[in-house]
Amino acid sequence: MNILGQKISLRRILGMIAGVVIIGIGIAVFKFSHLGNDSISALNLRLAELVGLPFSIENVLMNLFLFIPQLIWGRRYIGLGTIINSFCIGFIVTFTNDALVRVFGTADTLPVQLVWVAVGVLVVAFGCSLYQTADLGVAPYDALSLMMADRLPVPYFGCRVFTDALCAVITFVSGGLIGLGTLICAFGLGPFVQFFSKNFSEKVLRYSPAKK
Repeated sequence: MNILGQKISLRRILGMIAGVVIIGIGIAVFKFSHLGNDSISALNLRLAELVGLPFSIENVLMNLFLFIPQLIWGRRYIGLGTIINSFCIGFIVTFTNDALVRVFGTADTLPVQLVWVAVGVLVVAFGCSLYQTADLGVAPYDALSLMMADRLPVPYFGCRVFTDALCAVITFVSGGLIGLGTLICAFGLGPFVQFFSKNFSEKVLRYSPAKK
């Protein structure tokens, strides 16, 4: 997955950037629903509250911290997408969440919250499909489970469940919000990501015209 030595097309770069932006919007939607975020975002939100930093800044600091093991053991997972994701997604989440609050107020009833969760699932899944299909590196947190799978006799899915569960437990113990959105992100995003990848992202980002 390391982009060194690869020919990087503008289409892949634009797809990766679009994926990061869309993922950030989706995370903000989950936050707005008040039913829980994906595990690492939930942890970052709680840590930001505890240390008194804006989520956008805390997210960058967390990515820099997690980038250290990625740089040592997972260089092949480093690419342009790693940098864009690490430094931009927190600001996208903050901007989008503030906009949602200004436009819609608060999601204070369960039916409304469930609607926002459903929207969040589709948005995050679409963004992930673009980001992953572009294949220009992964975020430091995502690299953790990939590096574990490379070195342990455990499949990637098991490693990912472990890292997500660990973040969820830390979030819960520290008083953060773990809810339906967290469970859906952990176990329900995969099929939607696969659907969008097969029916859109792979066709758009990996399409090459036939030679005449």
